[in-house]
Amino acid sequence: MAALTKAQRSNVLFGYDGTKENDPALRWAVEEARLRGLDLMLCYCWHWPYPSGHVDPGVQAVLQRAGENLLRKGARRARDLGGGKVRTLLRREPACDTLVYESDDAELIVVGSHERHRLPAGSTAMELPARTRRPVVAVRGADDGHGADGGHGLVVAGVDASEGADATVGFAIEEAALRECDLRVVHGAWEPGAVPESDLPLFADKARLFQARAAMLERVVHPWRRRYPKVHVDVSLLLERPRETLLNAADGADLLVVGDRGTGSLDPLLLGATSSAMLHHAPCSVAIVPAPRYAAQSVA
Repeated sequence: MAALTKAQRSNVLFGYDGTKENDPALRWAVEEARLRGLDLMLCYCWHWPYPSGHVDPGVQAVLQRAGENLLRKGARRARDLGGGKVRTLLRREPACDTLVYESDDAELIVVGSHERHRLPAGSTAMELPARTRRPVVAVRGADDGHGADGGHGLVVAGVDASEGADATVGFAIEEAALRECDLRVVHGAWEPGAVPESDLPLFADKARLFQARAAMLERVVHPWRRRYPKVHVDVSLLLERPRETLLNAADGADLLVVGDRGTGSLDPLLLGATSSAMLHHAPCSVAIVPAPRYAAQSVA
């Protein structure tokens, strides 16, 4: 395991719901905390079944006790999986609000992603990455054949030409170093609808487009290669649409890391189209990384 020299926050925050489907995400969170030498914080949000103004101390006490029992069970499971210090946090829902609020001390947040191909619009895995300034890992269920203890030793980073590319590669190479696996940096360059007007002429000359994007990738990747010389980094530049490029690259990977460009003036609380598509359709776990989180200049 590669040691990290940058300052870290105190815990890995995990959104726990106590279901069998949540177990792969719990295993991932335990492993993440172990690799980083951090505490694991299990957060469970209990549901109030009545209107917000309704008061029933007896029902509230029952629901709180049920939540406490569930968290005790989760903490035992985490320790059985090899977790170090496990702390628990019981809050009244909504879960996404709680995880955002509690994320100040978190190095990253781990949540389960039980379904593939179409996550509910209001699901935590979809809403949380758009609202927090911490990386969010949405862990696929065991049916996909991946996870913290069943992967293939590969992290894939999908980058674009935006300022967030540096953050994406930084988080991805850190994960690869911790897990002692390879990193594949992928860029699908054919995205004329999402580039500044000044870049549009490049799409009339594929050779110029390839040259420009290759130079961009080198600028982004080079400082991180120097920072983590033991990580084997493969760079793949394709003149294809980002969505198809990333989905193909993620096949057989442990983790796909993408940034969040966002939707600009449409709604600042919505994820960008590519990162949303990866959460819906990627065949492996997905990490969404906010742009300001990492900077190669600070560690080169």
